[in-house]
Amino acid sequence: MLKTPQWQSILATEQTKPYFKALTSIITSQRDDGTIIYPAENEVFTAFEHIDLSDINVVILGQDPYHGTGSEGQSQAHGLAFSVKDDIKPPPSLVNIYKELAVDIDGFTTPQHGNLIHWAKQGVLLLNTVLTVKESQAHSHAKLGWETFTDKIISELSLHNKGCVFLLWGSHAQKKGKDIDTHKHYILTSPHPSPLSAYRGFFGCKHFSKANNWLVAHNKEIIDWQV
Repeated sequence: MLKTPQWQSILATEQTKPYFKALTSIITSQRDDGTIIYPAENEVFTAFEHIDLSDINVVILGQDPYHGTGSEGQSQAHGLAFSVKDDIKPPPSLVNIYKELAVDIDGFTTPQHGNLIHWAKQGVLLLNTVLTVKESQAHSHAKLGWETFTDKIISELSLHNKGCVFLLWGSHAQKKGKDIDTHKHYILTSPHPSPLSAYRGFFGCKHFSKANNWLVAHNKEIIDWQV
């Protein structure tokens, strides 16, 4: 059960809608049939557990959860976009995020782990646009209905949050940002940090320092990006 009342209310409302009932029915049926789905059922909504809608300072949009495991068979995904569980080697996209941080943020030390919960607790919403995936099958839960749900989340943030920074990396995330109110929110865009695209403009984007500069200018606490 979520401890964050605003997210609780939004989730409770969405759960009553036909698209969400159909979505959860399909996923429950797959789990019951033995299909391995990431993240674990109790971690699907982890992104909403640490800080509520009105206190979000930065939003980072991912696509769908990691669909693989670590060296000991432990799920990489745990409900936070780009993040992996402790003791799991950071995946390539996260490695590139760390590389950009090392250049962008003075004193940043590249960690050996990839758990980004420290960001989440400071008000960074690490949101995938699709919240579940079948093991070893990227995008396997695309178009089941999660996109409708996360569109609602972004819409509610745009409407009810007083002002935050959206980091939209790659065309998929940028399309999700079409309805964000740019009069009160700050949108930063770049290519995705994937090894396939990071060299086309993610490296050197300085999004982390730009986000903190905007937060300072709007009398908000900066993010300690060190993890």
